[in-house]
Amino acid sequence: MNLVKLVLDLIYPPRCPFCGRVLEVWEEEGLCHQCQKTLPWQLEVGKQVDFCARCFSPLWYRGSVRRGMEQFKFRGGQIHARLFGTLMAQCLHDQWGEEVDCITWVPATRRRRGQRGFDQCELLAREVGKNLGVEVVSALEKVRDTKQQARITSSSARQANVTGAYTAREGIDLTGKQVVLVDDVVTSGATMAECAACLRIAGAEKVIGLTLARAK
Repeated sequence: MNLVKLVLDLIYPPRCPFCGRVLEVWEEEGLCHQCQKTLPWQLEVGKQVDFCARCFSPLWYRGSVRRGMEQFKFRGGQIHARLFGTLMAQCLHDQWGEEVDCITWVPATRRRRGQRGFDQCELLAREVGKNLGVEVVSALEKVRDTKQQARITSSSARQANVTGAYTAREGIDLTGKQVVLVDDVVTSGATMAECAACLRIAGAEKVIGLTLARAK
């Protein structure tokens, strides 16, 4: 074991992102044994989302999953991106099964990235790419701010909130490619559908949605 990592682990012991318990030495994957058994695993075969072949998620967005993702996004928990990306990659492998050509993500605005210091969906996409050995490309950009989708209750209002908010990057060519589109959570699917439509316009043959969690 790397000496620096050993010292850091003694000072700041690694914790399970979902329950906060200090991990045992043998729990190397970053997920405690208890959560591995009790997390709300999402076993349905993908969610139907417009312009996507399917949208896959390993977990339901509730309880400890919701708390873990809030820490990831808002309280410096980006260290957990590796575990989250591993769970997502395994889900895609198990439920989709076909080869994919590249991976991209639902982008945040420049202002939001500046506030957080990172784009959580990009972190997830890059970890998924590492796990699957697939190229990760920046294919989309967000061209206007939107309200937080989680604060909007009706499906029609969610759709209106994101319409025209995204576009494919200038010069991006996805002709004939199967593209994985990564987001953190899918609820109504409005954001995923809007971004998938942009990827299809850029030539993508298929868009496969992939999130860490599914709200409904």
